[in-house]
Amino acid sequence: QLDRFLFNAILDDLSAEDELKVLDLTTATRVPKVEAVTSAEELLEFQQLVRMVPIAETLSRYVVALVRATRPKSEKPHELVKRYVNYGASVRAAQFIVLAAKARALSNRRYHVSYEDITSVVVPVLRHRILLNFHAESDQVGADEILKQLISQVEQPKEN
Repeated sequence: QLDRFLFNAILDDLSAEDELKVLDLTTATRVPKVEAVTSAEELLEFQQLVRMVPIAETLSRYVVALVRATRPKSEKPHELVKRYVNYGASVRAAQFIVLAAKARALSNRRYHVSYEDITSVVVPVLRHRILLNFHAESDQVGADEILKQLISQVEQPKEN
């Protein structure tokens, strides 16, 4: 079921002072006033806008190569993947990497996907989509470490 989530974001703990603020804001008798900042229609329009952002075929091929590299039964699996991964990511992961990269491009006021857009979203999109084996746990190797190695090992796309 984790595969249905776009990102697996890891957040640091709040400071003690910030935790006190949260307690104060959420357990007091006053009810905070919540105001809508967008509408359902606008959200659907944003989704369509994200999907309209172009991505070069070389970058799409790079995303496919990255996702395929997470699979221990791929053509030439990375040594870390062969040793530590039971199951790699599916095509849904590639879809989410592309959509997240497109959204990141727009949020950075660009109208096309860059290599950096892709590499910045790979770890949070994939960390919960690869299932590690006992050896990974035993050797204290995490998904983030494996994914960062894959990013550095999978051949970067050629610039057009």
